[in-house]
Amino acid sequence: MAMRMLEAGGLPIVTDGLRRADTANPKGYYEFEPVKGLDKQGDTAWLVDARGKAVKIISFLLTHLPESYDYLVVFMRRDLGEVVASQNQMLDARGKERGAADDRTSVLYAQHVEQVERFLRQRSCFSVLMVDYAAVVADPAGQAARINQFVGGGLDVERMATVAEPALYRNRRG
Repeated sequence: MAMRMLEAGGLPIVTDGLRRADTANPKGYYEFEPVKGLDKQGDTAWLVDARGKAVKIISFLLTHLPESYDYLVVFMRRDLGEVVASQNQMLDARGKERGAADDRTSVLYAQHVEQVERFLRQRSCFSVLMVDYAAVVADPAGQAARINQFVGGGLDVERMATVAEPALYRNRRG
């Protein structure tokens, strides 16, 4: 949702369109294949062309970004129980086996997020805005304004706010 909001607001995005939208993510994935190699000392030359653009990078891979650049990170947080439920639905739909029990998975995710947040705080090359997924759905205009201010302004906040679709907020907790 963050990538769609930034794109709607007018920020150029970096994506290759290789992973198509599906029932689990009907608005698309906004992925860029070279990002997936960050943890393998892959080619990072693409970062030069990504300056001033939005790139989707999962939390695990943020810790592998070279410190030779400055990064604005819009860190989209979501209830970890919802994340596990969403992933389970995706695995079920693909006929794939689930991993650890849901409670164990939630604990592992929580530890991971805590480690990544600590990492980001300790590196001067990262400026981070924490954004809660549920807050975006509840107050899209307010959250879009926060994101716009964080990235330096100039985005179309009204268009950004139209991206938050409550119907796509599945697997939410009571």
